[in-house]
Amino acid sequence: MAAFLHVVREILRLMSWCCSTTSNNGNVHEERINVTATHALLIFVAGVAAGTINTVVGSGSLLTFPTLISLGYAPVIANVSNNVGLGPGALSGVYGYRRELRGQTKRIARLVPASLLGGGTGAVLLLVFPGTVFRRVVFVLVAVALLLVLAQPWLARRIRDREVTRGATSERVGAGLFGVVLLTGVYGGYFGAAQGVILISLLGIFVRDELQRLNAVKNVLALTVNTVASIVFVMSTDVDWKVVGLIACGSVIGGQIGSTVGRRLDPKVLRGLIVCVGVIALVRLA
Repeated sequence: MAAFLHVVREILRLMSWCCSTTSNNGNVHEERINVTATHALLIFVAGVAAGTINTVVGSGSLLTFPTLISLGYAPVIANVSNNVGLGPGALSGVYGYRRELRGQTKRIARLVPASLLGGGTGAVLLLVFPGTVFRRVVFVLVAVALLLVLAQPWLARRIRDREVTRGATSERVGAGLFGVVLLTGVYGGYFGAAQGVILISLLGIFVRDELQRLNAVKNVLALTVNTVASIVFVMSTDVDWKVVGLIACGSVIGGQIGSTVGRRLDPKVLRGLIVCVGVIALVRLA
């Protein structure tokens, strides 16, 4: 209990620092907004929800990214800061699923390079293309991500059916799976919403194993993409560290919630919330 209280105090201290600190990066000050207590709470809660959903299925960015857009953040700044902020939550989710990762070292070692290359490529593409390009593309990306979220129950049923018919597990990672994981990494580095849904669907198609074990691998690959993209962003562009701190604190807590009680939550409720927030983002972006 004492350790838990210490963690809570540290989180509250970091949240307070994030709300009071200012960045010295000069070329996007006009795109940043003052974080009020209400805004900070909204971003933090969205981070908790995103960390939970990302650990369970993916697409948590469809909560945090639209939240930042609705609060007035420019799309590129929102996307970059959101990506960096969700990194600690992804790590938290991987730790929560550590039992399901046992015996999958070879599989992960073969797929992580694809996520590294893809995530780095997607992050560079985001920085190379003008912000106006991202503003146009992101509308389509959010719409596609929402469709994937809606299709997730059907995809999950197909995966379960394949598990029943195929039976035994397989550690083989062919060129096809490597290629689609790489392409998913490019998407994840560029935007990332519903990356987890895509990964778990692809793993279910190409790999014979239990869904919870595949979900653990999905968390590792998503963390890899998020980490390499975050490194590129931090080194190459401006990041709103107030937003990063709030989302990071929330997503770490959400990662633990998702790995413990998140499996018991009604997926229809989560899916409905994601779709509602995503529709709001589409309206705002339009």
